Amino acid sequence: MDLEQFRALPEWPIILRDSWETNAPWWQAGFTEGSDAEYEEQIKPLVRDGLRGARRVLDVGGGEGQLARVLAGDGADVVVLDSSHGQLVTARSRGSRGVLAAGAALPFVTGSFDAVLICLVLEHVVELDEVFTEVARVLADGGRFLLLLNHPILQTPGSGFIDDIDLGEQYWRLGPYLQEDIQMEEVDANVFVPFVHRPLSEYLNRAIAHGLILAQMDEPAPPPGFVARADEYQQVQSYPRLLALHFERRR
Repeated sequence: MDLEQFRALPEWPIILRDSWETNAPWWQAGFTEGSDAEYEEQIKPLVRDGLRGARRVLDVGGGEGQLARVLAGDGADVVVLDSSHGQLVTARSRGSRGVLAAGAALPFVTGSFDAVLICLVLEHVVELDEVFTEVARVLADGGRFLLLLNHPILQTPGSGFIDDIDLGEQYWRLGPYLQEDIQMEEVDANVFVPFVHRPLSEYLNRAIAHGLILAQMDEPAPPPGFVARADEYQQVQSYPRLLALHFERRR
């Protein structure tokens, strides 16, 4: 569905909120506590290196707090913010400090953090401008904002791995990259997750408009643990699944 058409639906906040509340146990079982190679081999090291030395960190959409615990282990004071009660119950039970709220309305005073982390969240969020406004507000001048995304070029509507038996080819199919779109995708049996596709320029230009200046961009290759999951993944080792954007706040 076109993103603007979706935003015109009066019930869209409930649709998104309920999907993540329902799927919290599924996500915790499959992507935390060492169960996911991409988090263990790639995302956790990227977060640790990207926010090294940060002292007060806000993890927006931090779920059950696994990345917050990585940063806390390096000495940071980390607050996990999530809109899912189920995620925060688990986060608190695992030692993280959690706040129930949405990224579009952060319950913190201006300039209260020297770093903000958003990992694999904004591709599921409709209110992009509102989130960037709030991130820029709560960051101190010179503060860091680390944004990790599923790479937009591989999250286009209709994209996916194709095993073409007739042609004897395996490849990744791309959809309409320039069109903003939202779909409820079945990522596992009876597990539906909202995916918002935007071209990379939308993320960059909207962030810059809010005083978030791009300092570095990383497009790492898939880690060995992910490639080893299936034979066909050997064919996409040069396709970046992850995009890491490092911003600095300038007032």
